[in-house]
Amino acid sequence: MNLKRYYTDNLIEAGCDEAGRGCIAGPVVAASVILPRDMDFPEFDDSKKLTEKQRERLRVKVLENALAYGVGIVSAEEIDEINILNASFLAMHRAIDQLKIRPELLLIDGNRFNKYHDIKHQCIVGGDAKYQSIAAASILAKTTRDHMMEELANQYPAYNWKHNKGYPTIEHKNAVAEHGITPYHRKTFNMSIQLKLF
Repeated sequence: MNLKRYYTDNLIEAGCDEAGRGCIAGPVVAASVILPRDMDFPEFDDSKKLTEKQRERLRVKVLENALAYGVGIVSAEEIDEINILNASFLAMHRAIDQLKIRPELLLIDGNRFNKYHDIKHQCIVGGDAKYQSIAAASILAKTTRDHMMEELANQYPAYNWKHNKGYPTIEHKNAVAEHGITPYHRKTFNMSIQLKLF
């Protein structure tokens, strides 16, 4: 079933989503996307449901067809300072800051959000599997973050970020146990406790 094209009939809508919230290394990355109302994108879906090849192909489609898009990045150091929930909101705000068109409604994936200036927002649980603009943001955020982690993996090959992208896999946790943490690890995540689970 195709995702819905828009939430309202007449407002300029920007879909917003983030990637990397559950990681123990690397930034959290958010994207905001405004799609044209006269186009349908039936291939768009929650990035987690897509293969890497599909995501990369659809990333190009987002960048080529979006009326406006923005990407916001919050570093591991900032995450440690303000916590991951606030960092996710900040990343979305930074993504919205980059939009060249001012949206009239923000469609937020999830159930919580910190208001962005005077723009109305609607939180939608599982929104990246319901609305095309949120799915587009999901794809853009995920692929942008994956590219960043692949670059960082060249500096720190022991953690295999090219494969796990900073998520707490057993391999990643074992690498932390053996080599310690890097400047890109989130120090407020209690990895010592997590490591004892395996």
